[in-house]
Amino acid sequence: MNAVLNSELGNMVYTEDFIASLAGLAATECYGVVGMASQQKMSDGFSELLGRDNLKKGVKIVVNDDHSLKIDLFIIVQYGISVIASASSIQNTVKYKVESTTGLVINEINVNVSGIRVQK
Repeated sequence: MNAVLNSELGNMVYTEDFIASLAGLAATECYGVVGMASQQKMSDGFSELLGRDNLKKGVKIVVNDDHSLKIDLFIIVQYGISVIASASSIQNTVKYKVESTTGLVINEINVNVSGIRVQK
């Protein structure tokens, strides 16, 4: 379902793919995030690290009846970071960037840590 923002001049319609790409880009800018993980491909405990062109596959968007958003992020973190601090930063960054870009309201952001990667 698309998210709609009503204004006096008309409507702005945002597709779930657009919002997912925006949220994925915002999440990957945060400290400690190696990348987005595919929410569908997880085998033997290993998550697929997505490239920049496929970030939206690591994000699930739910548009509520009032056109507010629920966002689920699937991330891979860097070994040795504080996951709780990183998750809090991700939630704040994604909320700010999506709301300021679109004008939509986010009610919930869930960060799912799908994997960990050792950086050399």
